[in-house]
Amino acid sequence: MKKNLFLVSVFASLFVGTATQAVAYPMYAQQGYENPREATGRIVCANCHLAQKPVDIEVPQAVLPNSVFEAVVKIPYDQEVKQVLGNGKKGGLNVGAVLILPDGFTMAPADRMSAELKAKVGKLYFQPYSEDKQNMLIVGPVPGKKYSEMTFPILAPDPSTNKDVNYLTYPIYLGGNRGRGQVYPDGSKSNNTVFNAPAAGKISAINASDKGNDIVIATTDGGSVTVSVPTGPDLLVKVGDTVTADQPVTNNPNVGGFGQGETEIVLQNPARLQGLIIFLGFVLIAQVFLVLKKKQFEKVQLSEMNF
Repeated sequence: MKKNLFLVSVFASLFVGTATQAVAYPMYAQQGYENPREATGRIVCANCHLAQKPVDIEVPQAVLPNSVFEAVVKIPYDQEVKQVLGNGKKGGLNVGAVLILPDGFTMAPADRMSAELKAKVGKLYFQPYSEDKQNMLIVGPVPGKKYSEMTFPILAPDPSTNKDVNYLTYPIYLGGNRGRGQVYPDGSKSNNTVFNAPAAGKISAINASDKGNDIVIATTDGGSVTVSVPTGPDLLVKVGDTVTADQPVTNNPNVGGFGQGETEIVLQNPARLQGLIIFLGFVLIAQVFLVLKKKQFEKVQLSEMNF
C-alpha cells in the first residue's frame, strides 16, 4: 500500500509539473488518515489548509440503481491571484478535492460513460481513497484555471446484487481546496503562511540567505531566539524594531483555502416509479370520466327543463 501511495504521489507531482506545487494535497491525507472524514464531520484536509473558502456540489435529486450520473464540483477563486510556491516564487493555484460517496457508490468505468460525460470529465485522473474505500474519490492537484469546476462520473449501486445497499436517501460529502497548505503533515509550517515572533524583544539582526531569512530577536530576559523564515513571505520588521510575543514578523501570503460541502441523493426504486405512473394514470382516467359524467348530467338537466 505504501508503494502504491508513493507512485500516486510521483504521478500527481508530474501531472502538474513540479513537486513543490503538489505539497499538502489529497494524497497526504491518504498517507496520514485511514478515513478522510473525522467523527466530528470535519474532513482532514482542513488540518493543513487553514483558511476557509467556499465549495459547491451538484448532483441529481434521485438516481436509478446501476445508472451513471454526474457529480459537479465547483471550487471558485480569483484566478488572477498568484500563490507562493515551494521555491518562494509566485505561480498559479492548483485545486484538489475529496468526494465521499455512500457505500456502494463508485467511480463509473469508462465503458459505462457516454461520450458527452467523457468530454466533461476531460483528462482528470480520479482514484479511490484506498483499496477498501472505493466510494471515496480524490483528485488533484490539477491546474485551477482549467479545473475549478470538475465533473465526477459516478456509478450508482444495485440493491438487487448488493445486499448492503437499500433504496434510501444518502448523504454525499465534499472537501475541496485551492492553493497550497499552511502546515505540512508533520506539523511544520510551509512557506505559505504567516510567521510570528516566539518571544518579546528587539530585532538584533536579519541574516539573509538563498533559503530565506533568519530573524534574530534579543529577548527581554537577556537571551536570544531565531525565527527562520523561508523564501516566500514578506518581512514586516527590520533591525531595531521591538516585537511582542506572537507578533507577526511576516505577511500572510496564503491566497487559497479549503471548504466543505454536502448534499443528499435518493437511490430510487424503479418499482416505486412504475407504481406512481400507474397511480397517476388511474387518477387521470378518473378525472376524464368525472368530466364526461358531469357533461352527461348537465345534458339530462337541460332536457328536463325544456320538457
